[in-house]
Order: sequence, then structure tokens, then C-alpha cells
Amino acid sequence: WDQALQALKRVERSMGARFGDPANPLLVSVRSGARASMPGMMDTVLNVGLNERTAEGLAAKTKNERFAQDSYRRFITMFASVVMNVPRERFEELLQHMKAAHGVKQDTELDAKALKDLVRQFKHAVQKETGREFPEDPIEQLRMGIDAVFSSWYGARAVTYRRLYAIPDSWGTAINVVAMVFGNMGQTSGTGVAFTRNPASGEPIFFGECLLNAQGEDVVAGIRTPLPVADLAKTLPHAYRELVKTYRTLERHYRDMLDLEFTIQEGKLYMLQTRVGKRTGIAAVRIAVDLAKEGVIDKREAVLRVGPEQLSQYLYPIFDSAEESRHQSIGKGLAAGPGAAAGKIALTPDRAVAMQARGERVILVRQETSPDDIHGMHAAQGFLTARGGMTSHAAVVARQMGKVCVAGCDAVEVNDGTTVKIGPLLLKEGDYLSISGFTGHVYGGDIPVVASEVIQVIQGKLEARRSEKYQRFSAFLKWADEFRTVKVRANADTPDQAMIARGFGAEGIGLCRTEHMFFAEDRIPIMQRMILARTTDERERYLAQLLPLQKQDFIGLYRQMQGFPVTIRLLDPPLHEFLPKREDLMVEIARLELTGGDPALVEEKRRLLARVEELHEFNPMLGLRGCRLGITMPEITRMQTRAIIEAACEVTREGKKIVPEIMVPLVGMASEMKAQKDLVREVADETLKRCGAKLSYLVGTMIELPRAAVTARRIAEEAEFFSFGTNDLTQTTFGFSRDDAAKFIGFYMRRQDSCPHCLSTDVDWKEMVCRSCGVTIATKAENILETDPFAVLDREGVGAMMKMAIAEGRLTRPDIKLGICGEHGGDPSSVEFCHQLGLDYVSCSPYRVAIARLAAAQAALTGQTAPSAGTAQGKRNGTKASRAARRPARKSRTAPHRKTSRSRTGQSRKSR
Repeated sequence: WDQALQALKRVERSMGARFGDPANPLLVSVRSGARASMPGMMDTVLNVGLNERTAEGLAAKTKNERFAQDSYRRFITMFASVVMNVPRERFEELLQHMKAAHGVKQDTELDAKALKDLVRQFKHAVQKETGREFPEDPIEQLRMGIDAVFSSWYGARAVTYRRLYAIPDSWGTAINVVAMVFGNMGQTSGTGVAFTRNPASGEPIFFGECLLNAQGEDVVAGIRTPLPVADLAKTLPHAYRELVKTYRTLERHYRDMLDLEFTIQEGKLYMLQTRVGKRTGIAAVRIAVDLAKEGVIDKREAVLRVGPEQLSQYLYPIFDSAEESRHQSIGKGLAAGPGAAAGKIALTPDRAVAMQARGERVILVRQETSPDDIHGMHAAQGFLTARGGMTSHAAVVARQMGKVCVAGCDAVEVNDGTTVKIGPLLLKEGDYLSISGFTGHVYGGDIPVVASEVIQVIQGKLEARRSEKYQRFSAFLKWADEFRTVKVRANADTPDQAMIARGFGAEGIGLCRTEHMFFAEDRIPIMQRMILARTTDERERYLAQLLPLQKQDFIGLYRQMQGFPVTIRLLDPPLHEFLPKREDLMVEIARLELTGGDPALVEEKRRLLARVEELHEFNPMLGLRGCRLGITMPEITRMQTRAIIEAACEVTREGKKIVPEIMVPLVGMASEMKAQKDLVREVADETLKRCGAKLSYLVGTMIELPRAAVTARRIAEEAEFFSFGTNDLTQTTFGFSRDDAAKFIGFYMRRQDSCPHCLSTDVDWKEMVCRSCGVTIATKAENILETDPFAVLDREGVGAMMKMAIAEGRLTRPDIKLGICGEHGGDPSSVEFCHQLGLDYVSCSPYRVAIARLAAAQAALTGQTAPSAGTAQGKRNGTKASRAARRPARKSRTAPHRKTSRSRTGQSRKSR
């Protein structure tokens, strides 16, 4: 405090005025100075130092009684609301009454006498609300103001903002005490906020708003409609020329688009503040590219200037903002899938397909989705679920398909299959519903959406040369690729998804989930008959019907990938997922019996029910699935391997180089890997011999169990690549069920912001009192989780498993190919960690490929990689050349000319 008073003396000398002196008063503002920009989140107090005497002195000094009283009433409003917790509405009501009494609409129309009366009313309101007189001592005002602005670091909005943008609580804030200048001294004075470039589009034009005869908060508060900053060229031309000259100087100095706050006092320009300006993703790319082309920054810095998540704004359809503002939100869930969508409600996937066939837009509303719903999800514009988290089935498929999804919306209650209650509304199938994947908000009615140009170009609906946005998007990502060392693949199950992935620049498929191919309407009956088969011969008969269908799928994938690697996962989910639900079958059988249904059909349904009950598992996630299916039913692995290799042979004859990567799921033991690898090679080599083709292929595994990570040295004797399935690896490492964890992970991440008694976030953390329930809080709880481990890779636990598996795997096979194919492959923080581990590639949903490309480039520019194979402490230097030089050559398995003998110690192959 003593230092603050000493600094105040220096300001007094600089300004030629004294704080609290009625004859020559100095007024100051108290502002926050946080380490990271938090616009609007922290409190500010203007005009500190005003009281009855200094207000009279200010009026005499400026010969402007109205200005002095206007400043005084503003000060009381701001100080009382920020420092003394008097609701601001009290003062707004009194101001409105005063304007009505004088027959005016704007506060600028009130004269000095009216404003002086208002000051007296304001002071009385403060005394009535608080039981205290409004402080008259300027030093006491300053002390209380500083204390209040410090306390605003713990305000609810500041806490929420920090959580959203990962700003640590421990940073705290500084306080700036600044001499006041005044924009409310008449029509030659004013205030404004401006940006050196357009923050929405990135256009290189001076952009901003201003008000004459006003103070800074007026522009933000919307008390009056502000004017475009360019209007100052006519009203205050000298000040405007100074402002233009200043903004250009500042932008050259800071080398970025800036946010400026300024005041004009009686024609003279004063700059109050400048900081790097917030911008949309579209603006961020344009500004970075333009600054690089102007020679202000280089390409490296341009690539670092755009947040990976900002790129997603190029991709999403959005609601028409004017239309959205006319609708009231009826519920809110997790914003789990990109964009915005509107359509008619469908409560089952079959109805969604039927409605889509009639040309209707559909929103599929479910308690939760399952793989059985895939056809309805494909038909729908978007999905709304009552349950599930950010990596639930609905969310994963939404990102995979590029569909809109709001998951885990507590307001949704699906009733009898024909109606759904969402918040206050009871809706029926066929009613319109609109959902925002940006915000998680749900609206009744049909809100129009605006399509993304980038998506239209990639889908071939718009020529690239006709879209400036696409051209900037594509050019910027090519810059990023110049620095990237980690390859980016996509998780894709169909040729259409593969086409989208290639359009976004994917360098292969890192995960093809073959089970999704079996859920197509023409295949699910065959799959169900295969499951119901009692003998191997019968099962193989149905698998033979599936083989040509699956082969055609693989041909489509290979053609789209044009020689890039395609990693195909063998069948993974438990078989009961392909069968109807037990309860549904029981209801159907009862209905058939009551209505005298066909006895043969009843018997078929009974057999199906018996098989469903036989396959029932208490914990199917850890049951008969993954490689366990291939080991207990080897005919499934044989069919899939044949389809993979036959498709590769056919596309190879077209002149394309194909290297399939066959991935065995859920391996926990080296013996499991060996059993499946031997079977795959036997079938693959026989197929190649029959086709008369020479073709390379790899056989590897997903690392998704802790035991696989711990025993990776043994598994690497059999596997030629590891792909980390971080969805299941996170589940099995934490012991969390991915979908069920959504019920408590939110609380795990917000404990520090909430009252432990009532969970309210309306807490006075300075006084440690909950404003909702009144309970005194003993200590501020630490968060149990800082981030959702299903969204952001857990480096301490899951990451440690990955490090162990990489180190152990390389001991056996120094050139082992390493990747990640979980949902984390599209998360920028997780991509950065994968770069540090030295992975060869990340794989993510097609619509996250661009984000992953940029994240990988930024990781290469800012970070270090883990020691590479065969080097104790070596670190990569972030260039493709050094990477290629240091890594041993990798050879694919070639058949039928491969050697039959192979060292089980995993000797390193010949170096490049």
C-alpha cells in the first residue's frame, strides 16, 4: 500500500494535479492487469477520487458543471456495484425515472441540475442497500477499489473463463492505477474500442465503434447505439488521423492484430490500452497469412498464430444468427459434434431412415445411441441424446460422419416412443427441433443453417477457385505441413468417409472399424444368421455371403487412399451388439403369440432370443470381443483377411500400390497376438498365391489394455506395428466406463468452482461464503481432474502406459511403426504429446484431420520429441530429413516370397 501511495505521487507530478485536492483534482481508474487477456471478466472502477468537494473543483476547473456531475454519478454507480455489491439495476431504475421526469430518452440530454439530483438519489440508494454512507475520502476509495478489483479474480465469470481457457488460478492479477482522461466533456470528446483489422473476417481494415460525449463502459454496455469508428474522420478529423497513425505504429510494433481502447478529450487523443485482439478462426488464418505476406512475420510464426481448434470454424454449418436470437433455448447438453442442424424429430433409427427417404431433414433423438442405430444416424442431420459424454457412441460417430451432436442433455426425456419432453416442451415425432453443436443448446422450431464453403469444396459441390475461404484454409495448412513431422491419418469406415479424409489431407487410414460395415441393412440379417449358426460349416456359409460385400468396401477404401496406408481392424465388438435387444424380442414374441402369428416366425424369434441370452455378458466391454472372437471363431478372421487381401490384389492390378495393415484388436498377451498373426499370414499368403500377386502387408495390434503395454516387448515379437487405442486404454487404465463416467467427470473437473454443500458456483471466494446456501466454506477444494481424460490424453497415467509400450516394443523391434487411433488423435494437446513420444502418426475423425495437421506442426515448432530408436538420449530436431536419417528402414511383410525362418528376438532390419 505504501508503494501504491508513492507511485500515486509520481502520477500527480506527471499530471500536474493532486489526488483529492478540491482546487486541482486528479482522478484515476483502477483496472486489472492479468497475465493473460481476460476481456470483460475482471472489474474496473473509473473516476476514483470524486466526492462533493472534488466534483465542485472539477466543475470549476473545466468550467463544465454538467460534465463533473455526470462523472460523479457514473463513479457512484460503478464503485457501489463493483466495490459495495449494490445491484447496478438500482441505479439504472433511478436514471430511467429521472429521464422520464425530464421527458428525455438519452442520459446525455440530462442537464447539470438533474445529474446533481441523481447523485443525491444514488447516495441514498447506497445507504439504504448497505447501511453505510458512500465513502467520501479519496484515499479510502482507492484502497477499496484496488481491493475489489483484486477480488474480482475470484468472481464467477473470471473463474469460468479461466476454466474454459486453461488459465491457472495461481497466476493472479496485477492492478493498474491510471490517471483519468474524459470522453464525456461534450461533443468534441468521446471514447471507443477498435481493432487494427476486422476480428470477424480478418480483412485488413480498421474496425471499431465509438461514442461521442461518453465514457468507456458506455460502448460495451450498449446504453446508446455506437457509431463506426470511421465516422470520426468527419466529426473529429484531427483525432481520427492521430488514431490511424497510432494504430499502424502499434501493429508494426506488436506484429499482430490489436484491440485498442481510446478516449478523445476535447479533441485530443489518449490511448488507454492495447492488447492482442481476440478473433474468429476464419479471421485468425487470414490475419496470419496476410501478416506473413506483408513481411511482418515469417511462416513459422504464422503457423503458430492460429489455434488448432480455431480451424474448425471453417468447417461447421452455423445457424443464421438473427433467426437463432428469436428462439429460446429449451435445453443444453454437451456440444459433441460439429455445426448446427435443424429437422424433424425421429425417435428411432428406422423412422429416421423412412423420414429421410421422403426428403425430410431429421434430428434423431435417443436416450443414447448404439451401433444398431448407425443407419438412422447416417440418415439424420444430427443427434440429440439424453445420456453419454464427449466420447460416447453418438459423439464419436458424429465426428466421424461430420454430423451435429448434442450429447448428455439432461432436459431430454424420451417417453413412449412417440413423444419426447425437452425442458418445458412436450414434442412429438415430426415436430421441428434445432440443435447447436457449437454451444450444446437445443431449440424448438426450424432454425435455418448456413453451409460451410470448405465442406462444399471437399464434397465436390463447389469449385475451389470460387471459394476464397477454402483457398486460404488449404494454403495455410500447406504451410503447416512444411514443419510437421508426425503424419496424420483418419479413422474411416467407408469410401465416402475416406474421400472426405483425403480432402482434408489425411495421409492414410489409421483405423477402419470393420464392424460398422456389418450394420448396413442388407448385411445385418446375414450377420445375425452367422451368429445364430450352430456349426462351423453353417457359420462359414453365411460368412461367404459377407465376404464379397466386405471386399467391395475395402476396394473403395484403397481407391480413395491412392497408395496411402490403410489400417483395417478385425472384428472387435461382442456379437450381441449385432442382435436385437432381449426385451424387444420378448415383446415381439408375446405380440406374435397373442395375435396368432406365423409359428415358424415365432420359433425363429425364440431361437434368436435363446442366442441373445446365451451371448449375454455382465461386462461386455471386457468379455468375448476383439482377438478373443478371432481365436474362438477363427473363421471370422479368415473371411476378413481374405477380403482385405483380395481387395488389395484387385486394386494393385489397377496400377496402385497398396500396403494393407491388418490390426488385431484387444490383445493382452503375446500368445493371443501370435495365434491371430499366424492365422492372418496363413490366409493372406494362400490368397496371394491363389491371386498370383506380390503384395506387402503388415500385421500389428492395438495397444488398449495395460497388460499389453507392460508386456509390449513380447508382443512386439509378433506385431509389426502398435496403434494405441486410447479410448479403451483410458477406460482400462482409469477403471472408468466411458459412457457412465460422464455422470461424475463433470463434478471431478469443477470442484474448485463450486460450493461443496450445494454445488453452486455463486461463491464469494474471498470471504469463503456460498451466496446460494450461506454456508461458510472451510477450504477451496482442488479439482480431482483438470481435464476429461476421454477428451484430452492423460499423460500421467495413460501416457505412462504408452511410454512403457513404446520403450519395450522398440527393445524388440527398433523400427516398429507407432501410431494412435483413439479419439485423442484429433485433440491438439494429445497430438503434442504424441509428437513428444515420437509416434509416426496420429489418426482421428476425418473432420479433425485439419486440426491435427496444425497441432502436429505447432508441436514440431515448439516442442521436443522423445529419444528415437537406438539412441539413449537423442532428440529429434524437428525436420523430416533428420527423422528419416535416424530411423531404421521399415519393411512390410511380403508374400509369398518371404523367408520362413525369423528370429524371435526381433533383430533390427537393415537401415535406410
